[in-house]
Amino acid sequence: MFGEPKFWEAMYNNMLWLFIVPAMSTAFGLLAAQLTDRIGWGNIAKSLIFMPMAISFVGAAVIWKLVYDTRPAGKDQIGVLNAVWLGFDGGSFSLLMLKILPALVLIVFSAFLAYGVYRIARSFLRGGHSHSATPWWGLVMRGALALVAVWLVWLSLGAVVSLAGATLPYGEPQTWLTIPFWNSIFLMAVLVWIQTGFAMVILSAALRGIPEETIEAAVIDGANPFQIFFRIKVPQIMGTIVVVWTTITIVVLKVFDIVFAMTNGQWETQVLANYMYDKLFRANDWGVGSASAMIIMLLVTPILVWNVYNARKETR
Repeated sequence: MFGEPKFWEAMYNNMLWLFIVPAMSTAFGLLAAQLTDRIGWGNIAKSLIFMPMAISFVGAAVIWKLVYDTRPAGKDQIGVLNAVWLGFDGGSFSLLMLKILPALVLIVFSAFLAYGVYRIARSFLRGGHSHSATPWWGLVMRGALALVAVWLVWLSLGAVVSLAGATLPYGEPQTWLTIPFWNSIFLMAVLVWIQTGFAMVILSAALRGIPEETIEAAVIDGANPFQIFFRIKVPQIMGTIVVVWTTITIVVLKVFDIVFAMTNGQWETQVLANYMYDKLFRANDWGVGSASAMIIMLLVTPILVWNVYNARKETR
């Protein structure tokens, strides 16, 4: 199993899903919760954002497969993404939207990850008493997170370089789900779309639970809205953010339906759950299929243990 390229492809893609989908879902959910908090039409907006949660993963995959649909050149495109793409002609607007803006997003994402690595490294260097109070598996998880973050920074900066030198095929419909790396991002968009509503509902309830006195005191002290949000609200709901993050992470680790319905693991989009299905029910290789299931369980277990540890610590 460990010698198969498909297995390592599945591991690579699962790591990408693991860091992109929970982060984006939680960030968008928190943003939606904050923007719709205490406004007249907030409940209507929340209902619309939460609506994808009522759709099955397969149903959502079918909807988004139509969004990414491709028809031959010269015919009407029913896929929304291709209809938008054909509007670009290589001018300054195309350069801004297809090169500069994606490059800026990747650079900001890299900077965010690099800052996280810096904070982890700084905590280890200043360590001492704080490390003695942290369980050993907590330190191992921090180290693993730092290594994966460095790896993602490397990938993101490499994508920026390749994007800068790429010649984009303007005016031609694209088969989006066959473009390596980016097709995985398109698949992740489906799960982010679904899970944002879940994150929004939980985080909205947490924001409502923040005492008004702390916000009023911050306003009196001259804090601006951004300072109130990032320095007053976010620290008080950090426990809820972590719970939402880890819950979505568990969903991501066992993702199967979206990949199976949209690409079936082709074009370098394989994930562990789909790899397990292929081995068990198509290749009838019960040994490798069972081993893949055990790897998924091993990846989920540390997150469950960490959640139980935090829950017990809060009840003491």
